Amino acid sequence: MSHAARTTRGDGLRSAAAGLSAAVVAVGLAELVAAVVEPSASPFAVIGGGLIDLAPSWAKDAAIALFGTADKIALITGIAIVLVGVAALAGILESRRAGVGAVILGALGVLALVAAMIRPGAGPFAWLPGLVAGVAAVVALRLLMRTVHPVPYLRAEHDERRRFLLFTVGVASVGVAALIVGSIARGASRSIESVRALLRLPAPVTPAPPVPAGAEFDIQGLASVVTPNSEFYRIDTALIVPRIDPSDWSVRIHGMVDREIEITWDELLALPMQESFTTLACVSNEVGGSLIGNALWLGHPVRELLARAGVDPKADMVLSTSSDGFTASTPIEALTDDRDALLAIGMNGEALPLEHGFPVRMVVPGLYGYVSATKWVTQLEVTRFDRTTAYWTDRGWSERGPVKLQSRIDVPRRGQRIDAGDAVIAGMAWQQHVGIEGVEVRIDEGSWRRAELSSAISDDTWVQWRLDWAATSGSHTIECRALSADGETQTSDPAGVVPDGAQGWHRVDVSVA
Repeated sequence: MSHAARTTRGDGLRSAAAGLSAAVVAVGLAELVAAVVEPSASPFAVIGGGLIDLAPSWAKDAAIALFGTADKIALITGIAIVLVGVAALAGILESRRAGVGAVILGALGVLALVAAMIRPGAGPFAWLPGLVAGVAAVVALRLLMRTVHPVPYLRAEHDERRRFLLFTVGVASVGVAALIVGSIARGASRSIESVRALLRLPAPVTPAPPVPAGAEFDIQGLASVVTPNSEFYRIDTALIVPRIDPSDWSVRIHGMVDREIEITWDELLALPMQESFTTLACVSNEVGGSLIGNALWLGHPVRELLARAGVDPKADMVLSTSSDGFTASTPIEALTDDRDALLAIGMNGEALPLEHGFPVRMVVPGLYGYVSATKWVTQLEVTRFDRTTAYWTDRGWSERGPVKLQSRIDVPRRGQRIDAGDAVIAGMAWQQHVGIEGVEVRIDEGSWRRAELSSAISDDTWVQWRLDWAATSGSHTIECRALSADGETQTSDPAGVVPDGAQGWHRVDVSVA
């Protein structure tokens, strides 16, 4: 290979490295500025949030199916990978024609700036991190390119390579240091966590009945009837969890009402609180999936607040809005009937975790979360379905989202090998606000056998079930179906999660030794 060819290849690698280094320092400085002035304007957060908003339903379903509750980490990783590719390409193009790569990197900064400005609730300095990113990327790239193409008679080639390496690593190190300092700055500003930790929740005027003694089967691998906060699923559109000081929080109730009202945090705490166990489920939960959990919630009934505002009889929907701009359309009857629809402030005996809606969220039994369980809620607009649409209904999902009758097998797991002899099949069943009357199980398409149900906490919670099984050697297929308290039998007709939730029987294949 000729010296010229080696030089060309070396220039290309150095140019790509220059682009990457410029991108690192730009991202680092932008994230540092965001941490100091406005965390929600983080370039990764605003671009990622924009991608979530623009993503079609199939892409969202695929992300949740592939990554589950790690979908946000996967999205940020994907953005970083794309940024690496674009930055390297920008460096190569800049080396071939001055200004082209700088324009590309500058455009990424403009994209972050615009994305931050158009996000709901954008603050007065939302534009600043994007501006810093764009300027830093352009300046760094132009400076680095001077070391990629040095004046040949001034220094020896090996000196220039050393100079390029030191300069490139130095610039990238500034970016990494900025990222670290920004992370520390975010941590130092997390006073909201301290506020939450010091909160003392009011005692409920209406406490929840105790969990029945027979609600929990002692079976390894079977989900707990009450889900710990640390294990409760999280699906939302917030790449950065909103950090709201309760003293700054309020909820506005407006729209088709007799009188608009606004409730502050202190006013909410002064209202009578009630507890209730409610199982929440994500509409993206596949048959047999884990995007479901049950918790003890503390809050004030939404129906009482709507009654205070005076609801127009023609209204049929309440549009709830989160601090990050997410909206959900809840049928008004689900908020005004006798179910325990709450503005919740507590979860399993403590203040709501930040990622689950602190300081206040909605909890509505019987509906999938995308039409009811708004976190960080700040507005309730009384309106009509024919006037207003919500975040996910704009993306092809159904308007009302009632929870479907479902059951799943937790034990044995799919593909598990078990020993022949006495075994147990166990799982969960649910149809919130209706209740479960029974569960049936069949093995290898034989006759259906009635499983034993645990004692249900209420019709608004899931229930455990179990069936003893004399397992014989070989491969076996186990299926289950639930029977609701109103006489419905879980359908065998399969359906995907779009537009109103998955359905079908859960089936697992196991091997018996």
